[in-house]
Amino acid sequence: MTDKEQIVWGDARLRWQDVVRVAKTGAQLQLSEGAWQRIHAAREIVRLIVAEGQIAYGINTGLGALCNITLAEDQLSQLSRNTLMSHACGVGPALDNVQARAIICAAVANYSHGKSGISPQVVKSLLALLNHGITPQIPAQGSVGYLTHMAHVGLTLIGIGNVSYRGERVPAAVALESEGLQPCPLGAKDGLSLVNGTPCMTGLSCLALGEASQLLAWADVTGAMSFEALRGQMDAFDAEILALKGSASVQTVGERLRHLLNGSEIIALSKGVRTQDALSLRSMPQIHGACRDQFGHAEKLIETELNAATDNPLVLGTVDNWRVVSQANPHGESVAMAADVLAIALAEIGSVAERRLDRLINPLVSGLPAFLVAQPGVNSGMMIAQYVAASLCGENRQLAQPAVLDNYVTSALQEDHLSMGTSAALKLLKLAENTYQILAIEYLLAAQALDFHDADKAGSGTREAWALLRAQVATWQEDRWLAPEIEKAAGIIKTQHLHPEPPLTKSSVHPAGSNQTATHR
Repeated sequence: MTDKEQIVWGDARLRWQDVVRVAKTGAQLQLSEGAWQRIHAAREIVRLIVAEGQIAYGINTGLGALCNITLAEDQLSQLSRNTLMSHACGVGPALDNVQARAIICAAVANYSHGKSGISPQVVKSLLALLNHGITPQIPAQGSVGYLTHMAHVGLTLIGIGNVSYRGERVPAAVALESEGLQPCPLGAKDGLSLVNGTPCMTGLSCLALGEASQLLAWADVTGAMSFEALRGQMDAFDAEILALKGSASVQTVGERLRHLLNGSEIIALSKGVRTQDALSLRSMPQIHGACRDQFGHAEKLIETELNAATDNPLVLGTVDNWRVVSQANPHGESVAMAADVLAIALAEIGSVAERRLDRLINPLVSGLPAFLVAQPGVNSGMMIAQYVAASLCGENRQLAQPAVLDNYVTSALQEDHLSMGTSAALKLLKLAENTYQILAIEYLLAAQALDFHDADKAGSGTREAWALLRAQVATWQEDRWLAPEIEKAAGIIKTQHLHPEPPLTKSSVHPAGSNQTATHR
């Protein structure tokens, strides 16, 4: 028996956190008995269609612009194999293991509805990849929203291509044999079901939600440290004032900032030193709150897609009364838009952080030594760290441009409007990584600035954050190699949590009458 966490999907609404857990921690994913019953029932319809010689798109016809070509039963297994071979034409560096695993998770979620008609054996084989640690090497580039990424996953199932296995890159056939697994046989519709739908953009977007939730929580922390070091005026965070904005998220950020700064002697001694602070300081509740609102919107859309049946065609009904419907559920417009909107929000989080950290190193507005070193001149201090933050903000501005508007025509005019949702999700993940680095730089600079005030006089929350950093990075007395210390600060932000840490959304979306989520064991 494994001692890893067991997660069972199929009887309740799925959450993005479960995708992140399986993708990142190696939690074991299983499907419920109800899910398997649905998958078997739909497959029986596919078997019936083939046996009776009925014509149904994607089951016994060509694909895309070749949908009017009818195929004989003995060609259907070859069609599925050929579909994988022809669609597995991605280019560029491979996705990392976590990203590849998240995509497979979202695919399993799609099939669990029992609307695809995919073979149960294919779904079992996908679960085996996750639970045995066999991760397909998936080229990052080449998807207009679907097709190429899952085609490379499909090749792994039949023992073709390379995988990441036990820390090495090995042939898929070798990894399968090492785990006692056989290449998966393919039948009617299996190839099409593997490459179709929105699991690629949805799985990657679930990961992005995880990064965004961490960034939004820490932006309040590093922002509070900068506010304190710059002797901010707490009136801007007054609960009564923020309530007049009418936004729950604005009030949440205000509450967090007040808690982080609670008991600060630095703030108490600074009361009245100026009438108002710069906008990058006093508008943190409004800016961070607005970004939290966009997180909530993106979370709702991405989780809706995670719980959707997105194959084409979909297999509906029973063997006695069935329909195979060609439609457009694989179009990922909502996920693409959600990823694009969240990218704008995270770019703003990084942008306002850069404005705060710039004030920390500028003696004209900080009241602190230039570039936060005691002997500026012989020491450059934190001067160039701000350059790095500015550079990352510039790149984030490029990455925040909407991918969903970059439309192209494919499949001989058959697919003439595409979501570009996978591109949206990938650039969002890149933007999130940049934002981690920007907040890491603010974290370093704000901690250094608090040292000039005496960090022991900081607020209860900001002092905790300062101590967490100082356990790994000492106060600067003179110039030293800064890059490794930015990396250490980023590592803390990525992995640590400070309390209290309120939920990013006030409520979670569940089916009517249900408050259930996936089962954990």
